[in-house]
Amino acid sequence: MPVDTKAVGKQYPPVDYEVGLEKIREYADAVGEGSPVHRDREAAKAAGFRDVVAPPMFTVVYSSPALRPAVLDPEVGMDYGAMVHGGQEFVWGEPVCAGDVITTSSRVAGIYEKDGKGFYVFESTSVNDADDEVVRGTWTNIVRGV
Repeated sequence: MPVDTKAVGKQYPPVDYEVGLEKIREYADAVGEGSPVHRDREAAKAAGFRDVVAPPMFTVVYSSPALRPAVLDPEVGMDYGAMVHGGQEFVWGEPVCAGDVITTSSRVAGIYEKDGKGFYVFESTSVNDADDEVVRGTWTNIVRGV
């Protein structure tokens, strides 16, 4: 069955995420990030950050809640059980620090078929409470056997 492209361009309501100091520390520990700027306020401020700074891939923590409705949207029609991760691309802006409130918006950027697989491309844009863009992401999921 061919993929249905009717959802391309569909946007989803923004989702807010308040960045916690301990969550940054836990994430840094989980990914083996050893820099003190991800744990210690004084070290982060000495390095020029507003507060303890999140590692770049922390973006997955605050962006995922905004992408979930798109990925699970019946109108998108993605078979989640046959889905594999295809890739991610990010363009980072203002660093994310403890205490920031990040608002992420998402949309369906593309749906297409290639070699019997469905490609589902989502875009997200995240801004902090000062309305500075912190990251723009492109998330590609592949569904086998469409």
